[in-house]
Amino acid sequence: MRILSLHVDHFRSEVTERGRSRILEEPEERVVSVGEALVILSCVERADETDPSSVVRRAADEIETMARQLKVDTLVIHSFAHLFAELARPSTALDVLKELTAELRSRGFTTYRTPFGWFNTLDLRAKGHPLSRMARVIPPDEPLKASPSPR
Repeated sequence: MRILSLHVDHFRSEVTERGRSRILEEPEERVVSVGEALVILSCVERADETDPSSVVRRAADEIETMARQLKVDTLVIHSFAHLFAELARPSTALDVLKELTAELRSRGFTTYRTPFGWFNTLDLRAKGHPLSRMARVIPPDEPLKASPSPR
C-alpha cells in the first residue's frame, strides 16, 4: 500500500461521475466534508493481495502514529490509484480500505471514507508545516519504508 497523508484545515469531496473501476461502490453520501483532519490518499497494490490483513494493521499503525503526533482525531481515507503503483484488484482494494477504516475507528478516530470507484471534486486546504505532507510505502511482511522528506 502506498499512502500520502495531508494535514488539512478542511477537506471536501463530492462524487461527480463513475470512474473506470469495474467495482463501483454506491455512495452513502455524495459529499464528504470535514474540518481539520488527516487526509490519507491510499493506493492498494498487487503485492498487498498476499497478506491484506498485515497491510491493514501496519497501515493503521502508521496512520495512528502520524495522527497522534499531529494531535488529529479526524481521518479521511480516500482511494487514490494515482500513486504510481501496480494496482490490486478493485475488489481487494475496496476490502482493504473498508477494513482500514474500521480498524482506525476501533482505535478511537472519527474516520470517513470517500466512495470507491468514482471521480470526484476535491477541495482542501493543506497546512504548511514540516509534517503536513508525509508519504509511506507499506508492504506486507517487510520493514516499513518512509519516503525521504524534501529539504
